[in-house]
Amino acid sequence: MRLRLCTWNVNSVRLRAEQVARFVDEQAPDVLCMQEIKCQEGEFPRQVFEDLGLPHIRISGQKGWHGVAIASRLPLEGAPTLAVCREGHARCVSAKVAGIEIQNFYVPAGGDVPDRALNPKFDHKLDFFEKLTAEMARRDPKAPLAIVGDLNVAPGEFDVWSHKQMSRIVSHTPVEVAAMEALKASLGFIDLPREATPEPQKLFSWWSYRAADFRASNRGLRLDHIWVSPGLREAAFRQGSAAARVHDDVRAWTRPSDHAPVTADLGL
Repeated sequence: MRLRLCTWNVNSVRLRAEQVARFVDEQAPDVLCMQEIKCQEGEFPRQVFEDLGLPHIRISGQKGWHGVAIASRLPLEGAPTLAVCREGHARCVSAKVAGIEIQNFYVPAGGDVPDRALNPKFDHKLDFFEKLTAEMARRDPKAPLAIVGDLNVAPGEFDVWSHKQMSRIVSHTPVEVAAMEALKASLGFIDLPREATPEPQKLFSWWSYRAADFRASNRGLRLDHIWVSPGLREAAFRQGSAAARVHDDVRAWTRPSDHAPVTADLGL
């Protein structure tokens, strides 16, 4: 059995419902994890997802901001919702599907100033990573677990359009990269899109709306991630290599999200 896991910051699920439908029709994800749904639970367009064959839904919503959701073809079971956001925002939703725990996150962006003392938003972002890292360090690496979502950090030199320039900008500063590395090391997570597209090839999942032609400027960042625990290594590499990709063609659709969907296939 192939389980196709997708993460996508849709930047308003109601505004992008038509695009979500097109993507699901073309790529057939089994589990779609969304961030920035920007609605409360009662406002979520459930019927759209039921019609798409994704009737099993978990939502953590918030009025006008943030919000995360999981929609699945397969039944969803309960999984611990992690209290890692000190502000109480709707930034985490969890579920278990086919025996795999999925934790879907929208990590705080962190504002503009990369200084914890001067910028409470940046401190919140690092605190989020620290709490999540402490939680993962207590887990069993053999247990099947996937962390997905808009983690709002581009971790490597080849995950940004300019390592030199972006090292001074929130999303790729040394302290953020170190925080992400600590999280990855806490359980020995495997970064599936990067396994499928090894460095030094550039790999981005976000492009600013400011560019008239995002492909021509190509000033992208890889902010959207799918990581799996060592317990899922065999499932992730069943065909000998990781099957994961960024669907950058979606970024070129009419009125797109500034993020592209990312998928990874697991063999169960």
